[in-house]
Amino acid sequence: MGSRYRRAQFLCSAPDLAHAPPDRGGEVAFAGRSNAGKSSALNALTDQQTLARTSKTPGRTQLLNFFQVTPDLRLVDLPGYGYAKVPVAVKTRWELGLAEYLEHRESLRGLILVMDIRHPLTNLDTTMLDWCHRAGLPVHVLLTKADKLKRGPGIAALLALQRTVEERYARVSAQLFSVPRRLGIDEASAVLDGWFGDHGPQA
Repeated sequence: MGSRYRRAQFLCSAPDLAHAPPDRGGEVAFAGRSNAGKSSALNALTDQQTLARTSKTPGRTQLLNFFQVTPDLRLVDLPGYGYAKVPVAVKTRWELGLAEYLEHRESLRGLILVMDIRHPLTNLDTTMLDWCHRAGLPVHVLLTKADKLKRGPGIAALLALQRTVEERYARVSAQLFSVPRRLGIDEASAVLDGWFGDHGPQA
């Protein structure tokens, strides 16, 4: 099934919120630890191989990258976080920028939080969930690289994460996701549709 979001195209990059596109319409942002597969997930959901730049070097994405789906709807690739080789000052700037975006962007409808299924809920993932909880922002977790585990352990990892987040947070959901297997793309697209509401792109 073709992605409803395949019409997405690069709009602009911004070093901070002050340089972002006008704060109107609707946005869904993608966040996650460096090398968790965030850009690959965004590419899969838009059915484009090179929309979001992927790199074998974690921490490469340092800007807020905006992609326009319709004149009023955008997807946003946020800077990856938590890569040890990035200088501390740079990491601090990224994290402050992420907090500012999550707490003050009026057009933000929800956050797709990407986690490697083998290493879910790192300290920084929890920080992201805390920020979103305070902002009243819904979060949908993609447990990426699900193809790295057999079906049983994969489902067990999903259930364990769901139990943990349900105890601490409201408005958090989760699913398995695998780019090579094309697993979970329709499910994640449906979440985007729900957040964008009646203004979502048509198939």
